[in-house]
Amino acid sequence: MHRIVYLERESIIADVRRPNFPHHWVEYPQTLQPQVEARLAAATIVIVNKLQIGAELIATLPALQMVAVAATGTNNVDLAACRARDIVVSNIRGYAMHTLPEHVFALLLALSRNILAYRESVAAGAWQRSGQFCCFDHPIRDLHGAVLAIIGSGGLGESVARLAEAFGMRVLRSEHKGVSSVRPGYTPFAQALRDADAISLHCPLTEETKSLIGEAELRAMKPSALLINTARGGLVDEAALATALEQGWIAGAGFDVLTVEPPSAGNVLLTPQLLALPNFLLTPHVAWASGPAMQTLADQLTANLEAFARGAPQNRVA
Repeated sequence: MHRIVYLERESIIADVRRPNFPHHWVEYPQTLQPQVEARLAAATIVIVNKLQIGAELIATLPALQMVAVAATGTNNVDLAACRARDIVVSNIRGYAMHTLPEHVFALLLALSRNILAYRESVAAGAWQRSGQFCCFDHPIRDLHGAVLAIIGSGGLGESVARLAEAFGMRVLRSEHKGVSSVRPGYTPFAQALRDADAISLHCPLTEETKSLIGEAELRAMKPSALLINTARGGLVDEAALATALEQGWIAGAGFDVLTVEPPSAGNVLLTPQLLALPNFLLTPHVAWASGPAMQTLADQLTANLEAFARGAPQNRVA
């Protein structure tokens, strides 16, 4: 009988249906990294979200047969070590195709139209003191006619592209950084940086994409450009971004992710002066987290477990 251990049950708010095969189910609201080995001692299946499942840990878990990742990203799992042991790794796909792109555009619209700055103006009495029916304290830009560069053209990137086109934006699909050839329909990475009025990141975090956007890339962007990151914090050099916002290299940024989460030890993007900027919006990794999206994730998670038990794993990455 399978022993299923769910290490981070509180990472989603949804009804997680128990799988339809004989099993013993153990779940923990939260798990600290040092607790993982003990809690997985007899597990045949582990359900994990962000905790690290590395090679050293895997070596101590002889019963482990499956790692069910309750998310799309699998950079927290040593896939090579799992393949070497024939441990199945499955992830979740497609559940955030509506909710995450909507969050991207919530950030884009708020920054383009200076929503926070105008809210502060009203709170400070600027409208009340105005000699006319409105006040023009801050510039407002339309998305219509603007250029959006999408870095990472998977399902989420394509969903963002469709929304952008509905707004009347011109979409550039960026080619990978540093490659010598450009695929049809794609724009060279450096050109995408230069031409974009806004950039939205949708690529996975790998050794190749770590610090994809650093000082050089931020300086290459238009001073009027916006940077949106709802993918992974490590894609952007956070210290360089802080400097870019403080010195005006770019017009603003909307982020839903940080390099370390939760940022309990602090982060350069969490300084009071940065958080007070109306052109910097930071949300706590919730772009994916609408109620319907989380339930879709939970349903697919159970389906992944059942497919594995049938001997036909789905959404397999290792």
